[in-house]
Amino acid sequence: MRCTRRTLTAVAAMLLLAATAACGSDSPKSDATGEGGITKLKIGIIPIVDVAPLYLGQKKGFYKEQGLSLAMTMAQGGAAIVPGVVSGQFQFGFSNSTSLMVAQSKGVPVEGVVNGVGSTGKQGADFGAVVVNKDSPIKSAKDLEGKKVAVNTLKNINDTTVRESVRKDGGDPSKVKFVELAFDQMPAALDKGQVDAAQVVEPATATVKAQGGRVIASNYVDTARKLTVAMYFSSSQYVDQHPDVVKKFNAATQKSLTYANGHPEEARDIVRTYTKIPQATLDKVTLPAWPAQWNRPSLDTLAKLGDRDGLFAKTPDLDALLP
Repeated sequence: MRCTRRTLTAVAAMLLLAATAACGSDSPKSDATGEGGITKLKIGIIPIVDVAPLYLGQKKGFYKEQGLSLAMTMAQGGAAIVPGVVSGQFQFGFSNSTSLMVAQSKGVPVEGVVNGVGSTGKQGADFGAVVVNKDSPIKSAKDLEGKKVAVNTLKNINDTTVRESVRKDGGDPSKVKFVELAFDQMPAALDKGQVDAAQVVEPATATVKAQGGRVIASNYVDTARKLTVAMYFSSSQYVDQHPDVVKKFNAATQKSLTYANGHPEEARDIVRTYTKIPQATLDKVTLPAWPAQWNRPSLDTLAKLGDRDGLFAKTPDLDALLP
Protein backbone atom coordinates (compact mmCIF):
# COMPACT_ATOMS: atom_id res chain seq x y z
CA MET A 1 0.00 0.00 0.00
CA ARG A 2 1.22 3.50 -0.83
CA CYS A 3 0.45 4.95 2.61
CA THR A 4 2.24 2.20 4.51
CA ARG A 5 5.38 2.47 2.39
CA ARG A 6 5.56 6.22 2.76
CA THR A 7 4.80 6.07 6.47
CA LEU A 8 7.68 3.66 7.12
CA THR A 9 9.98 5.83 5.03
CA ALA A 10 8.91 8.85 7.06
CA VAL A 11 9.95 7.23 10.34
CA ALA A 12 13.55 6.84 9.22
CA ALA A 13 13.60 10.24 7.56
CA MET A 14 12.25 12.07 10.57
CA LEU A 15 14.92 10.47 12.73
CA LEU A 16 17.49 11.85 10.31
CA LEU A 17 15.88 15.25 10.67
CA ALA A 18 16.05 14.94 14.49
CA ALA A 19 12.34 15.58 14.66
CA THR A 20 10.61 15.30 17.98
CA ALA A 21 7.58 13.59 16.48
CA ALA A 22 7.74 10.84 13.89
CA CYS A 23 5.02 9.33 11.76
CA GLY A 24 4.14 5.90 13.05
CA SER A 25 2.00 3.23 11.52
CA ASP A 26 -1.20 4.94 12.63
CA SER A 27 -3.17 7.19 10.31
CA PRO A 28 -2.50 10.93 10.61
CA LYS A 29 -4.70 12.78 13.04
CA SER A 30 -7.90 13.63 11.26
CA ASP A 31 -9.36 17.06 10.92
CA ALA A 32 -12.40 17.53 13.13
CA THR A 33 -15.79 18.39 11.70
CA GLY A 34 -17.57 20.69 14.09
CA GLU A 35 -20.87 22.50 14.33
CA GLY A 36 -22.53 23.25 11.01
CA GLY A 37 -20.37 20.74 9.16
CA ILE A 38 -17.29 22.98 9.31
CA THR A 39 -13.98 21.10 9.06
CA LYS A 40 -11.45 22.54 11.50
CA LEU A 41 -7.87 22.55 10.22
CA LYS A 42 -4.64 23.19 12.11
CA ILE A 43 -2.07 25.08 10.04
CA GLY A 44 1.61 25.49 10.94
CA ILE A 45 2.85 28.94 9.85
CA ILE A 46 5.57 31.55 10.44
CA PRO A 47 4.52 34.97 11.86
CA ILE A 48 5.57 36.97 8.79
CA VAL A 49 3.84 39.02 6.12
CA ASP A 50 3.94 36.07 3.69
CA VAL A 51 0.94 34.35 5.33
CA ALA A 52 -1.35 37.40 5.34
CA PRO A 53 -3.65 35.87 2.67
CA LEU A 54 -4.59 33.03 5.06
CA TYR A 55 -5.80 35.49 7.69
CA LEU A 56 -7.43 37.69 5.07
CA GLY A 57 -9.20 34.73 3.49
CA GLN A 58 -10.43 33.62 6.90
CA LYS A 59 -11.76 37.12 7.58
CA LYS A 60 -13.45 37.43 4.17
CA GLY A 61 -15.15 34.05 4.57
CA PHE A 62 -13.37 32.28 1.70
CA TYR A 63 -12.55 29.25 3.84
CA LYS A 64 -16.01 29.16 5.39
CA GLU A 65 -17.45 29.05 1.86
CA GLN A 66 -15.56 25.78 1.45
CA GLY A 67 -16.71 24.47 4.84
CA LEU A 68 -13.33 25.07 6.48
CA SER A 69 -12.08 26.85 9.59
CA LEU A 70 -8.37 27.52 10.17
CA ALA A 71 -6.45 27.53 13.45
CA MET A 72 -2.92 28.87 13.02
CA THR A 73 0.12 27.78 15.09
CA MET A 74 3.36 29.79 14.92
CA ALA A 75 6.82 28.29 14.29
CA GLN A 76 10.29 29.69 13.53
CA GLY A 77 10.63 28.22 10.06
CA GLY A 78 9.44 25.71 7.51
CA ALA A 79 11.97 23.10 8.63
CA ALA A 80 10.29 23.08 12.06
CA ILE A 81 6.81 22.80 10.55
CA VAL A 82 7.54 19.74 8.39
CA PRO A 83 7.67 17.26 11.32
CA GLY A 84 4.40 18.65 12.67
CA VAL A 85 2.63 18.08 9.36
CA VAL A 86 4.01 14.57 8.84
CA SER A 87 3.14 13.52 12.40
CA GLY A 88 -0.42 14.81 12.00
CA GLN A 89 -0.09 17.71 14.46
CA PHE A 90 -1.01 20.01 11.54
CA GLN A 91 -3.09 19.15 8.51
CA PHE A 92 -1.28 21.77 6.43
CA GLY A 93 1.86 23.82 6.84
CA PHE A 94 3.72 26.76 5.32
CA SER A 95 7.32 26.21 4.30
CA ASN A 96 9.97 27.66 2.09
CA SER A 97 10.41 25.66 -1.08
CA THR A 98 13.96 24.46 -0.35
CA SER A 99 13.06 23.00 3.06
CA LEU A 100 10.37 20.90 1.37
CA MET A 101 12.89 19.71 -1.20
CA VAL A 102 15.34 18.79 1.58
CA ALA A 103 12.61 16.84 3.39
CA GLN A 104 11.49 15.05 0.23
CA SER A 105 15.07 14.14 -0.69
CA LYS A 106 15.30 12.35 2.68
CA GLY A 107 12.17 10.33 1.99
CA VAL A 108 9.79 12.45 4.08
CA PRO A 109 6.34 12.14 2.43
CA VAL A 110 5.35 15.75 1.81
CA GLU A 111 3.47 17.29 -1.11
CA GLY A 112 2.92 20.88 -2.17
CA VAL A 113 -0.78 21.72 -2.12
CA VAL A 114 -1.03 25.36 -3.17
CA ASN A 115 1.28 28.32 -3.73
CA GLY A 116 2.33 30.45 -0.78
CA VAL A 117 4.38 33.52 -1.67
CA GLY A 118 6.66 34.82 -4.39
CA SER A 119 9.31 37.46 -4.94
CA THR A 120 8.29 40.81 -6.41
CA GLY A 121 11.18 40.40 -8.86
CA LYS A 122 12.35 43.96 -8.19
CA GLN A 123 15.95 44.63 -7.17
CA GLY A 124 16.08 46.69 -3.98
CA ALA A 125 12.30 46.51 -3.62
CA ASP A 126 11.53 42.95 -2.56
CA PHE A 127 9.99 41.70 0.66
CA GLY A 128 13.12 39.66 1.39
CA ALA A 129 16.65 41.07 1.41
CA VAL A 130 20.13 40.88 2.87
CA VAL A 131 20.55 43.83 5.22
CA VAL A 132 23.34 45.44 7.28
CA ASN A 133 23.61 48.26 9.79
CA LYS A 134 23.90 51.81 8.49
CA ASP A 135 27.53 52.01 9.63
CA SER A 136 28.56 48.64 8.24
CA PRO A 137 31.52 48.53 5.84
CA ILE A 138 29.69 45.84 3.84
CA LYS A 139 28.60 47.33 0.53
CA SER A 140 27.55 44.33 -1.58
CA ALA A 141 27.04 40.57 -1.42
CA LYS A 142 30.70 39.85 -2.23
CA ASP A 143 31.68 41.58 1.03
CA LEU A 144 29.86 38.85 2.99
CA GLU A 145 32.89 36.58 2.65
CA GLY A 146 34.10 35.73 6.15
CA LYS A 147 31.13 37.52 7.73
CA LYS A 148 28.45 36.20 10.08
CA VAL A 149 25.05 36.22 8.37
CA ALA A 150 21.78 35.40 10.15
CA VAL A 151 19.12 33.21 8.50
CA ASN A 152 15.95 31.93 10.13
CA THR A 153 16.90 28.26 9.73
CA LEU A 154 20.02 26.66 8.31
CA LYS A 155 20.08 24.76 5.01
CA ASN A 156 16.95 26.32 3.62
CA ILE A 157 16.02 28.77 0.88
CA ASN A 158 17.63 31.72 2.61
CA ASP A 159 21.22 30.55 2.92
CA THR A 160 20.98 29.02 -0.57
CA THR A 161 19.79 32.28 -2.16
CA VAL A 162 22.28 34.38 -0.18
CA ARG A 163 25.03 32.14 -1.56
CA GLU A 164 23.73 32.81 -5.06
CA SER A 165 23.84 36.58 -4.45
CA VAL A 166 27.46 36.25 -3.28
CA ARG A 167 28.32 34.02 -6.25
CA LYS A 168 26.79 36.43 -8.78
CA ASP A 169 28.64 39.34 -7.18
CA GLY A 170 31.96 37.58 -7.73
CA GLY A 171 32.44 36.31 -4.18
CA ASP A 172 33.06 32.87 -2.68
CA PRO A 173 29.84 31.67 -0.99
CA SER A 174 31.67 28.92 0.91
CA LYS A 175 33.31 31.62 3.03
CA VAL A 176 30.04 32.99 4.42
CA LYS A 177 29.32 32.01 8.05
CA PHE A 178 25.61 31.39 8.54
CA VAL A 179 23.97 31.45 11.98
CA GLU A 180 20.38 30.55 12.85
CA LEU A 181 18.14 33.25 14.29
CA ALA A 182 14.39 33.91 14.25
CA PHE A 183 13.32 36.69 11.89
CA ASP A 184 11.92 38.86 14.67
CA GLN A 185 15.23 38.70 16.56
CA MET A 186 17.36 39.79 13.60
CA PRO A 187 16.88 43.58 13.83
CA ALA A 188 18.10 43.65 17.45
CA ALA A 189 21.00 41.29 16.68
CA LEU A 190 22.11 43.58 13.86
CA ASP A 191 21.74 46.67 16.03
CA LYS A 192 23.90 45.09 18.76
CA GLY A 193 26.53 43.88 16.33
CA GLN A 194 25.92 40.21 17.12
CA VAL A 195 25.78 39.46 13.38
CA ASP A 196 27.31 41.28 10.42
CA ALA A 197 24.30 40.88 8.15
CA ALA A 198 20.90 39.22 8.09
CA GLN A 199 18.62 37.73 5.49
CA VAL A 200 15.25 39.16 6.48
CA VAL A 201 11.69 39.11 5.22
CA GLU A 202 8.88 41.49 6.09
CA PRO A 203 8.13 42.83 8.63
CA ALA A 204 11.77 42.47 9.77
CA THR A 205 12.93 44.11 6.53
CA ALA A 206 11.01 47.31 7.31
CA THR A 207 12.13 47.21 10.95
CA VAL A 208 15.81 47.12 9.96
CA LYS A 209 15.29 49.96 7.50
CA ALA A 210 13.59 51.98 10.25
CA GLN A 211 16.76 51.51 12.33
CA GLY A 212 18.75 53.01 9.48
CA GLY A 213 19.86 49.67 8.06
CA ARG A 214 20.69 49.18 4.39
CA VAL A 215 19.77 46.55 1.79
CA ILE A 216 22.93 45.19 0.14
CA ALA A 217 21.34 42.38 -1.91
CA SER A 218 17.93 41.17 -3.07
CA ASN A 219 18.72 37.48 -2.77
CA TYR A 220 15.40 36.16 -4.06
CA VAL A 221 15.60 38.37 -7.14
CA ASP A 222 19.23 37.33 -7.72
CA THR A 223 18.20 33.67 -7.74
CA ALA A 224 15.35 33.46 -10.24
CA ARG A 225 12.76 35.60 -11.95
CA LYS A 226 9.70 35.87 -9.69
CA LEU A 227 10.95 33.10 -7.42
CA THR A 228 8.40 30.90 -5.68
CA VAL A 229 9.71 31.37 -2.15
CA ALA A 230 7.26 29.22 -0.17
CA MET A 231 4.13 27.14 -0.42
CA TYR A 232 1.49 25.39 1.64
CA PHE A 233 1.92 21.65 1.90
CA SER A 234 0.56 18.51 3.55
CA SER A 235 1.69 14.96 4.15
CA SER A 236 1.25 12.50 1.29
CA GLN A 237 -0.83 10.35 3.62
CA TYR A 238 -3.23 13.21 4.39
CA VAL A 239 -3.50 14.05 0.69
CA ASP A 240 -4.35 10.42 -0.05
CA GLN A 241 -6.92 10.11 2.71
CA HIS A 242 -8.59 13.54 2.51
CA PRO A 243 -8.58 14.62 -1.17
CA ASP A 244 -11.83 16.53 -0.72
CA VAL A 245 -10.39 18.67 2.10
CA VAL A 246 -7.20 19.27 0.14
CA LYS A 247 -9.23 20.41 -2.87
CA LYS A 248 -11.27 22.80 -0.72
CA PHE A 249 -8.16 24.20 1.01
CA ASN A 250 -6.52 24.72 -2.38
CA ALA A 251 -9.56 26.55 -3.77
CA ALA A 252 -9.99 28.82 -0.74
CA THR A 253 -6.26 29.62 -0.56
CA GLN A 254 -6.02 30.45 -4.27
CA LYS A 255 -8.95 32.81 -3.84
CA SER A 256 -7.25 34.35 -0.78
CA LEU A 257 -3.96 34.83 -2.65
CA THR A 258 -5.72 36.52 -5.56
CA TYR A 259 -7.68 38.76 -3.21
CA ALA A 260 -4.55 39.77 -1.28
CA ASN A 261 -2.79 40.68 -4.54
CA GLY A 262 -5.72 42.85 -5.57
CA HIS A 263 -6.25 44.47 -2.16
CA PRO A 264 -2.77 45.26 -0.79
CA GLU A 265 -3.93 47.65 1.93
CA GLU A 266 -6.30 45.07 3.37
CA ALA A 267 -3.44 42.56 3.32
CA ARG A 268 -1.21 45.08 5.06
CA ASP A 269 -3.82 45.78 7.73
CA ILE A 270 -4.40 42.10 8.52
CA VAL A 271 -0.71 41.69 9.46
CA ARG A 272 -1.41 43.64 12.67
CA THR A 273 -3.69 40.85 13.88
CA TYR A 274 -0.87 38.30 14.17
CA THR A 275 2.34 40.36 14.59
CA LYS A 276 3.38 43.17 16.93
CA ILE A 277 4.75 45.40 14.20
CA PRO A 278 4.15 49.14 14.89
CA GLN A 279 1.83 50.91 12.46
CA ALA A 280 4.57 53.32 11.34
CA THR A 281 6.75 50.37 10.33
CA LEU A 282 3.86 48.43 8.81
CA ASP A 283 3.11 51.38 6.53
CA LYS A 284 6.59 50.95 5.02
CA VAL A 285 6.44 47.19 4.57
CA THR A 286 7.12 45.93 1.03
CA LEU A 287 4.43 43.39 0.26
CA PRO A 288 5.42 40.19 -1.58
CA ALA A 289 3.71 38.80 -4.65
CA TRP A 290 0.92 36.29 -4.01
CA PRO A 291 0.36 34.48 -7.32
CA ALA A 292 -2.22 31.72 -7.24
CA GLN A 293 0.18 29.30 -8.99
CA TRP A 294 3.80 28.50 -8.23
CA ASN A 295 6.56 29.26 -10.76
CA ARG A 296 7.93 25.85 -11.70
CA PRO A 297 11.06 27.09 -13.56
CA SER A 298 12.11 29.02 -10.46
CA LEU A 299 11.72 25.87 -8.37
CA ASP A 300 13.87 23.95 -10.85
CA THR A 301 16.55 26.60 -10.27
CA LEU A 302 16.28 26.20 -6.49
CA ALA A 303 16.68 22.43 -6.85
CA LYS A 304 19.85 22.87 -8.90
CA LEU A 305 21.29 25.33 -6.37
CA GLY A 306 20.43 23.01 -3.49
CA ASP A 307 22.25 20.21 -5.26
CA ARG A 308 25.24 22.47 -5.82
CA ASP A 309 25.30 23.47 -2.15
CA GLY A 310 25.01 19.85 -0.98
CA LEU A 311 21.67 20.27 0.78
CA PHE A 312 20.01 17.12 -0.51
CA ALA A 313 20.46 13.46 0.40
CA LYS A 314 19.54 12.85 -3.25
CA THR A 315 18.17 15.02 -6.01
CA PRO A 316 14.56 15.87 -5.09
CA ASP A 317 11.76 14.63 -7.34
CA LEU A 318 9.85 17.83 -8.10
CA ASP A 319 7.21 15.97 -10.09
CA ALA A 320 6.31 14.05 -6.91
CA LEU A 321 6.61 17.10 -4.65
CA LEU A 322 4.48 19.29 -6.93
CA PRO A 323 1.73 16.99 -8.25
